[in-house]
Amino acid sequence: MTSHPSHLSAVTPSTTPGHAVAVTVPARSEEVAGIRKAVGALASAAGLDADRRADIALAVGEACANAVVHAYVEGEPGVLRVTADLTPIGLQVVVADDGRGMAPRPDSPGLGLGLPLMASLTTAIEFRAGDTGGTEIWMVFAVEGPAASAGWARTG
Repeated sequence: MTSHPSHLSAVTPSTTPGHAVAVTVPARSEEVAGIRKAVGALASAAGLDADRRADIALAVGEACANAVVHAYVEGEPGVLRVTADLTPIGLQVVVADDGRGMAPRPDSPGLGLGLPLMASLTTAIEFRAGDTGGTEIWMVFAVEGPAASAGWARTG
C-alpha cells in the first residue's frame, strides 16, 4: 500500500495480508510523523498506555529517521517501508529501506545515539540486511493482557 502523509491515517487496517499497518513512502522526513501516528494507533488499539505508546512512537520515529538520513546519502531518496502487527511475541514493527545498508559514515550528521535509544525502548531489536540490499530494523514491543491473547488467536 502506498500512502502519502495526508493519507497515512487511513492505513489501518491495511490491505496487505498479515499486517495491521503497511506503509510505503518516499524516505523523506515529512513522512515520519504520519508513520508514527499510524503505528501509535495500532498500539492504542492493542491497549497500550500513553507512556508505552510514546516509547513506541519514539523508537519507530528514530528508525525511520535513520533511513531518511543514512540510507540514501546521494541523489533522490528511495523508499521507506514500515509494517506493524500484533503478533504472539508482541507488537512487531519492521522499518526497511533499499539504501546503502549499515555502513560507517564519517560525515554523519547525527550523534550516534539512535541505535542505543531504540534498543532501550524495545523488548527485542534486530538489524538485518534486506533481501535486495538496504537495512531492515525489526522491533518488538511487549504487549500483555487481552491484546496479546488476540495476537495469539489471529496467528495461532
